[in-house]
Amino acid sequence: MAHGNHTGVSVFILLGFPGSRSLQAVLFGMFLLIYTMSIAGNLSMITLIRIETRLHTPMYFFLSNLSLVDITYSSTIAPKTLMNFFAECKVISFAGCATQFFFHSLSVNSEGLLLAVMAYDRFVAICKPLLYTLIMSQKVCVRLVAASYFCASVNAVVHTSSLFSLSFCGPNIIDHFFCDIPPLQKLSCSDTHRGDIVHFVFAALTALSTVLVILVSYISIMLAILRIRSNEGRRKAFSTCASHLTAVSILYGALFFMYLRPTSGNPSDYDKVVSVFYTLVIPLLNPLIYSLRNKEVKDALRRTIYQKIIPHWRESVL
Repeated sequence: MAHGNHTGVSVFILLGFPGSRSLQAVLFGMFLLIYTMSIAGNLSMITLIRIETRLHTPMYFFLSNLSLVDITYSSTIAPKTLMNFFAECKVISFAGCATQFFFHSLSVNSEGLLLAVMAYDRFVAICKPLLYTLIMSQKVCVRLVAASYFCASVNAVVHTSSLFSLSFCGPNIIDHFFCDIPPLQKLSCSDTHRGDIVHFVFAALTALSTVLVILVSYISIMLAILRIRSNEGRRKAFSTCASHLTAVSILYGALFFMYLRPTSGNPSDYDKVVSVFYTLVIPLLNPLIYSLRNKEVKDALRRTIYQKIIPHWRESVL
């Protein structure tokens, strides 16, 4: 990213959500609440999994990493967005924009890859239960997570270097609340065709590979569940996958709607609404989904509250 590639632009202006002061105050309150709850929920999930020994299993190891990614995901976007609600000049430097985009790309790719790993974990647990502890050993789990982060990092580096090697001669107003591919490409004064191909190929490879793993895993899981004779057995088997299926459906539904829908009217307004959902709301929903729909997590939370938090609070009061 030589300086000559973006002559004339050293900073960008994030347009964000135009409106009156009162509207800005309402949006600020909503974003702050969502961000605070997201951080609190994901930190609580990580802490609970760490201190509750019954949750020291591959499934919850992956879930704790998903919560860590969600914290990074929302923290990449929310703080700058919150600052810009009342800022007179909503400026972000060229390097700051590239950094924000890199971590955004890293987070969303890590999330998708971890969800694919979690689908494979559920496949092994239900379809190969006798071999589960052998196949999903601690070493294998660590390698799967490390591979997810590595692939996400490579993807993020490719996307970032391709996007920010474009020429930006002006104007420098980004019609969005964070640095993303479509609004930045609109500002480029160079040919974006090659960059479009690079973005499409790498995004398609990641999306197709993760979706394929998830689909194959869950088709196999459904076939295995149908072979279970008792209704109670089917219910228990399906309940272990319900939370993950919900999280997968929400994330990929938002991403597919964002990037595969036909453009009509003023697409930037729709982009902002959908982007709020998948960058800020989904990191909030994931810990709620896995806590409200998961009996093991709810039981672990009760044990932690009644056996550790309340006794400790009583001792401190007395």
